[in-house]
Amino acid sequence: MRYEPPYFSGTTFLSAARLDAERPDIAGRPFAVAGVPFDGAVTNRPGARFGPAAIRTASLMLCDAVHPLYACAPGDALTDAGDLVLPATSLPQQREALQLAASDLLPNRHVCWLGGDHSITLPILRAHREQRGGPLAIVHFDAHCDTWSDHFGEPSGHGTWMREAIQEGLVIPEATVQIGIRSPADHQARDFVRRAGGSVIGARELRGRENAEQLASAIAEIRARVARHDRAPVYLTLDIDCLDPAFAPGTGTPEAGGLTTAQILTLLEELSDLNWIGMDCVEVAPAYDHAQITSLAAATFVWTYLCGRLAHLAIR
Repeated sequence: MRYEPPYFSGTTFLSAARLDAERPDIAGRPFAVAGVPFDGAVTNRPGARFGPAAIRTASLMLCDAVHPLYACAPGDALTDAGDLVLPATSLPQQREALQLAASDLLPNRHVCWLGGDHSITLPILRAHREQRGGPLAIVHFDAHCDTWSDHFGEPSGHGTWMREAIQEGLVIPEATVQIGIRSPADHQARDFVRRAGGSVIGARELRGRENAEQLASAIAEIRARVARHDRAPVYLTLDIDCLDPAFAPGTGTPEAGGLTTAQILTLLEELSDLNWIGMDCVEVAPAYDHAQITSLAAATFVWTYLCGRLAHLAIR
């Protein structure tokens, strides 16, 4: 029996139109959002399974908005695949099911995935690698390096996916950039991406730098690494805990000393012309949020990314 995504209450830009093959007005829409309500791999506070619903709800004020920089709105170009039905506790089964679901959606849609914990990124990258026949460049916003060799004694989890992605050849190591890293970690994990050939721009390096001029070196670093690989397709993975807890209290593993909402928006805006092929926003845990601060930031990041993509397509 075919899965029927639920209808969402209210009108939000992230659920403006449900994905339904029988609706003729949906066929030409290039973008989709899909919820991945899984948090079976968290190591601290659970609750990211409720992230997709919280992000959609927080997008209410963006539903009929025109972006102030890009002068466009994504509603008419966007469909909603609903929340995917996945195994709730088995990480291997969840990843297998998610990769299959992603493989079905990716040929016809540019997808923004709403997590869920960060373990969801690995099967999405596997689906992209299979579809495109080659590895991707990747920009990774996070407080954590996610390159641990094990997950508290288990072989895989939300803190191992980046190591696995590099080892499996899903991403181009030299075109891998991590931004906002600051959590405690052993040297083997902390330096894994650098040793593989990638770049790590720590949160400490970005303190006090918010506008495009101040962030120019970080922007240039990302552009240069992508350019060296013939404008490779670029995937964006944004763990909301890249933000300081003052800007994102609603997450499972908060780390003090993080980025600001303005810093993330500046980077997304200045890099909007890269060859982005998809994104995810993960680790929103609304039970620990206050006044929708975290979910609103997540919704705004996804909205900004979509508007940037739409504006870029319009001028091509």
